[in-house]
Amino acid sequence: MFALASGCTTQSAMQSVVAPLPSEKYAAIVIDAHTGRVLYDRNSRDPRYPASLTKMMTLYMLFEAIDAGRLGMDTAIPVSAYAASKPPSKIGFRKGQSIDAQTAILALCVRSANDVAAAVGEYLGGSEERFAAMMTAKARELGMVSTTFRNASGLPDEGQRTTARDMAVLSVALHKRFPHHYHYFSNRQFSYAGKVIRGHNDLLGRVAGVDGLKTGYIRASGFNLATSVGRGGRRIVAVVMGGESAKTRNQHMEELIEAYLPQASLGS
Repeated sequence: MFALASGCTTQSAMQSVVAPLPSEKYAAIVIDAHTGRVLYDRNSRDPRYPASLTKMMTLYMLFEAIDAGRLGMDTAIPVSAYAASKPPSKIGFRKGQSIDAQTAILALCVRSANDVAAAVGEYLGGSEERFAAMMTAKARELGMVSTTFRNASGLPDEGQRTTARDMAVLSVALHKRFPHHYHYFSNRQFSYAGKVIRGHNDLLGRVAGVDGLKTGYIRASGFNLATSVGRGGRRIVAVVMGGESAKTRNQHMEELIEAYLPQASLGS
């Protein structure tokens, strides 16, 4: 469990450097990944729709299963008719096909593939519904007190809610618990079945020090982004939810990085 501790006495102090986005869906938080100190906070405890940030927990569960030996990187994960029917973003599997676990990780990190998320959920949980209950239980274990998962992908569901704060806790947990798998989040593309499949995270390779994590969008959520960035021994995790476009969300995230990374502690 990763505890967050406020580094400022008032929310207004934490907002003083970067102005919030003008959206009723907006929520954001920046934390020092070494100490858990909150550097910026706006609406971080308010309920929001996670959209494809959900897949960070799907990946957490998949990494945990791999490390426990319940499957290997080359294990074939079958794709059911249910999984294949999921709307884009997707790889485009047909019923009866399969994907190896390592490629499934890349498909989730890079392409945010909904068909692969459902297939992973069915494989690990027996059904996506049961897997979502497992995800929610893991969230509580990690200290994500305001998150409920209903599916493995983040596709629209009125009951699937989270907070920016909880997504920050999950982002840090992924880095601390799975440093040997974390590199997957930095991939901008991968090759599969003779095709190059490109991702959605435009900060990777463009903003110095950014090494993951995940984008997300559904109409109810707006444009979401969880980002991890490290420079010169300092590391922060930032979550922005409710952007009105990918461009404005990304610009805001860059502003938060440049303003608050210098305030983070130096790691050992």
